Amino acid sequence: MKKILGFGLLLMVEFVLSQSSDLLRLEYTALPEGESARRISRYRFLANVPIKLNNKRYLVAGAEYSLIDFDNDSIHPFDDEELEKLRIIDLNLGYIHRLNEEWTFVGLVTPRLASNFVNKVQKEDLKLNFSLLSIKANMKVDKPTRLVLGVSYNSATGFPLPLPIISYYKRFHPKWSYMVGIPRMEFKYHIKKRHIFKTALLLDGYFVNIQNNIVLPDNDLGSGLSLSVVVGAVGYQYNFNKNISLYGLVGHTLSQRGILRNEKRKRVYSLYNDGNVYFKTGFKIGIF
Repeated sequence: MKKILGFGLLLMVEFVLSQSSDLLRLEYTALPEGESARRISRYRFLANVPIKLNNKRYLVAGAEYSLIDFDNDSIHPFDDEELEKLRIIDLNLGYIHRLNEEWTFVGLVTPRLASNFVNKVQKEDLKLNFSLLSIKANMKVDKPTRLVLGVSYNSATGFPLPLPIISYYKRFHPKWSYMVGIPRMEFKYHIKKRHIFKTALLLDGYFVNIQNNIVLPDNDLGSGLSLSVVVGAVGYQYNFNKNISLYGLVGHTLSQRGILRNEKRKRVYSLYNDGNVYFKTGFKIGIF
């Protein structure tokens, strides 16, 4: 049960990471290196379009595409050619209802295709995710705050219950702010209106289906690949205005697990567990 719960939390976190408040994001991440991969690069493209229904209600339609590129330079005891490129494709369908001046309700449904796609799309590639969130924001005061409470369900986790989401942000001083919660915690120093330095503790990862099962030396079959990392990092953000920014993060993984899993989500082979440098940079247009 503990293993299932841990894997469920990992995939919930990975799902919530993709369901951000961004309208547009272009991002490159150098994921942690390991003995079996000299470099893992992730290219991420996201776009969401809000459709106004009235002054209090919006629909949101969007999509996200991630390409994960492995630069393998060591020999596994199996053929790893099919792991060189992995893809994740999300369709984002959302509903936003502003209940009053402080509270907003958000519902998100995200069909996902996550696979190495060496063949045509298979039913194992498709997962359905959803989340329900309540956001309380009070941003027009001297010390603005934002509270996010909700639940998220990810059908890839193997844990058949919705899992909680919580995040709290406060700017307690003109030059200082913090955010605590899952999947990210941050402490920011606002040097000027356009320049922000930050420290962060964050979770990252993914799960994808492997269409042609990988046969391991002990005759186990690897039918899925998961990555989970806990990262400590420092970063810089340049704001063109309150919604548009460039950002960068560099840090080191505090915990890391890259695992081949069988059809029952059990571990059958560890690809890499050693930590290394983590780097992320990108451009985004966000709601806040």
